[in-house]
Amino acid sequence: MPSFQVGDKVVYPNHGIGIVDQIATRTNGFQVERFYMVSIKASSLKVMVPCGNVLTVGLRRVVRQEEVDSIFAFLGDDQCNSNADWKERYREHCEKMKAGSLMEVAEVLKSLLVLNKKKALGFREQKMLEKARYLLVNEITQAMGGNEGTVDDELVASLERAELKFPDIVGEA
Repeated sequence: MPSFQVGDKVVYPNHGIGIVDQIATRTNGFQVERFYMVSIKASSLKVMVPCGNVLTVGLRRVVRQEEVDSIFAFLGDDQCNSNADWKERYREHCEKMKAGSLMEVAEVLKSLLVLNKKKALGFREQKMLEKARYLLVNEITQAMGGNEGTVDDELVASLERAELKFPDIVGEA
């Protein structure tokens, strides 16, 4: 089980990057439990994660360069499978987004873009696509120390190799 120190950058699935602000203890009856106090950077969300539940909630370290390279390679190849049934596909995508792995977030993003080539995404899937893009760009930016515009350009370039592109946002000129 991973352990973190105060000041560590961590990823809280489906919310993004956070910082471990403190490690606290609470007494519940006779049982003493340790918690990580995590501040999520993108929102002003503060999360208490019991140290014993780190794996259950998917709290993990920020990705390293090798993982980033694998994600860009995956996004650039033309292999992708997606469930045809909307309810099943949506459930699978939700599970992957909550699982915590950045590669699984990339799988959701790519699957939705493949689907978007065939037909326009519904509102929920469009929102999930935006969330997946945000999570990928945000974490890779934090991991590599670059800026979000450059990382987003790299993401778009990888997808173009697989002949995929983000749908135009309505109202954008």
